Amino acid sequence: MSQFWSPLVHRLAPYVPGEQPRVEGLIKLNTNELPFGPSPAVAPAIEAAAREGLQLYPDPQLGTLCQALAQYHGVPRDHVFVGNGSDEVLAHAFAGLLKHDAPLLFPDITYSYYPTYCRLFDIAYETVPLDGAMRVNVEDYRREAGAIILPNPNAPTGVGLGLEAVERLLAMHPDAPVVIDEAYVDFGAQSALPLIARHPNLLIVRTLSKSRGLAGLRVGYALGRPHLIEALVRVKDSFNSYPLDRLAQAGALASLGDEAWFQQGRAAIIANRARLAAGLERLGFSVLPSQANFVFARHGARGGAELAQALRAEKILVRHFNAPRIEDFLRITVGDADQVSALLQGLGSILAG
Repeated sequence: MSQFWSPLVHRLAPYVPGEQPRVEGLIKLNTNELPFGPSPAVAPAIEAAAREGLQLYPDPQLGTLCQALAQYHGVPRDHVFVGNGSDEVLAHAFAGLLKHDAPLLFPDITYSYYPTYCRLFDIAYETVPLDGAMRVNVEDYRREAGAIILPNPNAPTGVGLGLEAVERLLAMHPDAPVVIDEAYVDFGAQSALPLIARHPNLLIVRTLSKSRGLAGLRVGYALGRPHLIEALVRVKDSFNSYPLDRLAQAGALASLGDEAWFQQGRAAIIANRARLAAGLERLGFSVLPSQANFVFARHGARGGAELAQALRAEKILVRHFNAPRIEDFLRITVGDADQVSALLQGLGSILAG
C-alpha cells in the first residue's frame, strides 16, 4: 500500500539500529550499552517521580536538568540544550544548523545516521575518506563546506581526534557550523568543551546512554553558544515542545548526582577494553586504537560476516557492517569481565575449529 506514501518516504533509506533480541542467556555486545547499568540512585528517583505529577506535562524548558548539566560542565545555562536522546538532538542540529548551499562534510566511515538525516532533511553532503589507518585527517576537510559533523571518537572505528586537531578544523571553517558528536568521549577521548569559549561555530552533542548506562531513558544534550542553542530550541518547539518526560528527567538528575558510580564504571570499561584488545590480538586480530566503549577489529584470515554468524550461534552478539572498507571488521562492545572472557573464549573456539 505504498501508494499512500509521500515522495519523501519513497526516497528514504532508514537507519538500521543494532538488534535487541530477547534470547535467554544471550551475551549482547552489539549496541555499546553499559554492562553495569546506571547509578543505584536512578531507580528510586524514577519511582518517586512516578508517584506524583504524571497528569501534568513535563517542563518544556527542562530547566532543572539544563541547570544541572550547565553546572556539571561549567558553562552558563543558556549554553545547554536537552532532547530525547542524542539522536533527536542531532536531528534538530541537522535541521537547524547543517543545511546550507555548500555541502555538509563528514567521514565516509562514521555513524550511519548522518546520511539518513541528510536524506530526511534534503541536505547536500560529501563524505571525506578516513586515511589508511582509519583516522580522520582534518587537513582533508580544507575544502568548501556549508557545515561539518564529526564523531569524536569516531564510530564505528573508536579512533579519537586530539583537541588540537579539532581546533584546527574549527579555525579552518570559522563561518561554518561544526558539530562534534561526543557520544563516546567519556571513555578516553578529549572533549572539545574547552573550545566553546573561543569558537562560536562549535556545537557539542552528548548522551547519557553510554557512560551513564541510561540508554533506556533516552537523554541527550548539546553544549554551545546561545545562538546555536536557540536554533535547536526553535526546531524543537516546531516539532515537540515536551521531548523528555518527567521520569527521564528525574533519572538523569539522579545519575548526574552520582559521580562516583560514573567514574567507577568508566574506569572498569577502560580496563576491560585493554584486556579485550590484547586478547583479540593474541587470536590474530588487528585492533584499531579505541577511545570508546567498543573495539573495531579484523581477523587476518577469517571474514567479519563469518565470525559474527559463528558467534551468534554461540549466543554472543556483536555488530557487523556490510559496507565498503569495513566488511571484514567486527565492532565489539566492551562488556564486563565475564562477558569479555566469554567473547574471547568463544572466538578462540571458533578459530580453532
